[in-house]
Amino acid sequence: MSSDGIERIPGLMESLYDVVDELERLFPGRHFTPDGHLVGSLGEVWAAHLYGLELDTASAETHDGTAPDGRRVQVKATQGKSIGISSQPDYLLVLRLNRGAEPEEVYNGPGAAPWSMAGKLQKTGQRQLSLPRLRQLMDDVDESDRIQQLRT
Repeated sequence: MSSDGIERIPGLMESLYDVVDELERLFPGRHFTPDGHLVGSLGEVWAAHLYGLELDTASAETHDGTAPDGRRVQVKATQGKSIGISSQPDYLLVLRLNRGAEPEEVYNGPGAAPWSMAGKLQKTGQRQLSLPRLRQLMDDVDESDRIQQLRT
């Protein structure tokens, strides 16, 4: 993964939001929020860059990659107020993507606690977990249980 590519993400995201803004001006009452695979893939790319993850093939079950120390990690990215998880990962890394800025780390630690705190199974096959709840859980994660950031 080229560092040139990752450095272009904030500008590219801003361009994407410029298109969203224009579409919403042209079609009042319609929302053109980037979500789904786009946000998930952006989160995975950011995580690979910042934490040195070796990413699995896209849409792999439960885990998205492997940390340099061998730990298996699921990456979740959102622009909203919650995430959805469909299985308990070994480790969970949750990033909030903010317009024109680097992602905010919301949760970085073992996957058992978030999985046990997630809501009931939805029709989508996922269990929801709010970012405020994840931030609370993060307060209890020991530094040694976090995937270490290689870049800031």
